[in-house]
Amino acid sequence: MTEKVTIIGSGPAGWTAAIYTARAELNPVVYEGAETEDNRLKGTLPLGQLSLTTEVENFPGFPAGDMTAYLDSAIEPDKRMYMGPHHKHGVSGPELMELMRQQAKNFGTRIVTDDIVEVDLSQRPFVLKTLSGHQFTSHAIILATGARANYLGLPSEETFKNKGVSACAVCDGALPRFRNKPVVVVGGGDSAMEEATFLTKFASVVYIVHRRDSFRASRIMAERALSNHKIQVKWNSTIDEVLGDEQSGVTGVRIRSTQDPSRSEVLEATGYFAAIGHTPNTDFLKGQLKTNEKGYVQWTTAQRTYTSVEGVFAAGDVADDYFRQAITAAGTGCMAALDAERWLAAQGIE
Repeated sequence: MTEKVTIIGSGPAGWTAAIYTARAELNPVVYEGAETEDNRLKGTLPLGQLSLTTEVENFPGFPAGDMTAYLDSAIEPDKRMYMGPHHKHGVSGPELMELMRQQAKNFGTRIVTDDIVEVDLSQRPFVLKTLSGHQFTSHAIILATGARANYLGLPSEETFKNKGVSACAVCDGALPRFRNKPVVVVGGGDSAMEEATFLTKFASVVYIVHRRDSFRASRIMAERALSNHKIQVKWNSTIDEVLGDEQSGVTGVRIRSTQDPSRSEVLEATGYFAAIGHTPNTDFLKGQLKTNEKGYVQWTTAQRTYTSVEGVFAAGDVADDYFRQAITAAGTGCMAALDAERWLAAQGIE
């Protein structure tokens, strides 16, 4: 049997695409990813990056409040039992993703906990292969595999993720743990300047730790950061270790001079923000789709989610290197579903 539409990925874009295609009676199948150690290390487990986030304050429709009873009634018991207690502070990332997953499932979406490791886009229907060895064909594909944040690779980063370690200031910067407290941003490009400047709205001081004596950022972005009285730059420095404990989370970082390795310094901080870029999850495509200079899948038509291969649509962070927000990912997931539905109808596949 050839699938009408296959959705690869299980973040906000993937589940929104699933909800819309399921309601259109396209009988979608979602490959949500495999629960492997490799995916855990890369941050690409099922439910996407948002499942690695604690409080989500900026997704419309989820103000602060006690959602315990709703979660108990909305999520299937075998999933709910592993989610832990609700913290009554808006909605958490895992809660939001489980709610999206359940909503897609309620409309008849089929969900496979496996990775798509290979696709052949040179023929129609498209051929897809999974990590478990299954091969099948699909008339349309919606790519919603997202992008993973780049970290330095320190064990201490992994230890304190969601306990002060983040890769998204816009997502997490307004949380109580960062307000009127010092925080650290790692990086020297435009993203680091933007993150640091944004964090000055909340933090008492923002340290930018950069391994060189000048920024790679554009001049205007660098000058904006350097002129901000709340930002202090630690030039020619690298992060040795993120410091903290189980109860408090991040309490500081140890930095070391790149010019004199014997010199180190501890900065007190409640937050550590990695701003050294993202990597789109497109390895399995093996160059079959047009991408931009950063490797993100390129939309080829304005206001559409079309890619360079007809019948393949892209949604969320795998194609968005600018906004990278849950709400924008969900929006493009809706767009991709509608684009796929109309394309399939034009092909006489309903």
